[in-house]
Amino acid sequence: MTRIITLCSGKGGAGKTFLTANLGAALAEYRRDVVVVDANLTTPNLGFHLGVPLYPTTLHDVLKGKAKISDALYEHSPGLKIVPAGIALRDLQGTDARDFPNALLDLLGNTDIVLIDSAAGLGREALASLETADELVLVTNPELPAVADALKAAKLAEQLGTRVSGVVLNRVAGKKHEMKQHEVLTMLDHMNLLAEIPEDSAVQQAIARRMPVIHHAPRSKASMAIRRLAGRMLGYQQRLKEPWYARMFSFLR
Repeated sequence: MTRIITLCSGKGGAGKTFLTANLGAALAEYRRDVVVVDANLTTPNLGFHLGVPLYPTTLHDVLKGKAKISDALYEHSPGLKIVPAGIALRDLQGTDARDFPNALLDLLGNTDIVLIDSAAGLGREALASLETADELVLVTNPELPAVADALKAAKLAEQLGTRVSGVVLNRVAGKKHEMKQHEVLTMLDHMNLLAEIPEDSAVQQAIARRMPVIHHAPRSKASMAIRRLAGRMLGYQQRLKEPWYARMFSFLR
């Protein structure tokens, strides 16, 4: 049975595109057949994170009825495929986000997991992603505007009958001005915390190299957190071994 999971933030800049690309790659390492879909029709960026921004056939062509979803399906790495969106302005002409749920029908039963990178905000594009999904993973940052928008997205998903699996707290730097974990969860009605991903310079380096951080820096803190998230979503309770220097400092503390 195919799981369709939408990653949504309600606010731009929370890191859901980064997480979609890396979570997809991490799930593929568990030998799952994973498809990541760029459902941000106006400002798509998922292809940039995976190193191939330009594709001959995209989701826009599928929505226009010019192609099947299989024509816009590309293999990125073993186990991971991508359905990109077109990045040209002309791609927007003649597309309707309301056709998105039907566009993915042929993926059902032919893959294990579909991860949908939702558009920012809570407009028509984001609404189509929420309606299509079986599960919603919220992505937010430890700051009040991001958490407030995540709460709105969760409430909207509940109204649509989409189950909210939990929240991923991204780009946690431990600064004094940041909201604390318990404050975030209290504001989100004590939602299930799926993962906390630390601020990590390896992430920006990986984006600059246009590759997932779990491939660029597999032992980085962000990579390890994402792999733990992937294992948790598959039902595994996994403890990754920390680097020797992290264990030494932990011992000294």
